[in-house]
Amino acid sequence: MNQRPAQFVTARSAKPVDRLRIGLWTTILPTGGDLRRKETTDMAAQLHVVWPRFPELLRSRIIGYVWDATTPVATIAKSQKTGTVTFVVMRSGSEDLGKWLTERHNVAEDYAKIFGEFPDDPRAITISIDSNDTHSVAESFMGPIVFRAP
Repeated sequence: MNQRPAQFVTARSAKPVDRLRIGLWTTILPTGGDLRRKETTDMAAQLHVVWPRFPELLRSRIIGYVWDATTPVATIAKSQKTGTVTFVVMRSGSEDLGKWLTERHNVAEDYAKIFGEFPDDPRAITISIDSNDTHSVAESFMGPIVFRAP
């Protein structure tokens, strides 16, 4: 359970990827979390796919697949806190809390929709949970995370 600022786990990828499958279990959503507002950008489950570009802090391209408390499913929205992240809402609200779920996304198609071109292979993923802006708690589990080549 997270009651602190965002917690991250990072892994590097060396394989070509196209499709993403995520096993997901969420039991607690941050109260009032809404990624569309800077002051409430807290999400219980976040998996970020990263395409670093130099200089990385300014030009990297990151897609965050998230479970948001209020933003509708399939919403694509730029982060209110950083210009390098665009969120894709894969789940929203409390309807499926406490269930193991499987999410599937075509990362290459999402990238093309967001950035207007097809991507090179991503170089990293991060898993995060965040509840500090709403001063609440969140709890999620992920696994397995599977990337498939085209």
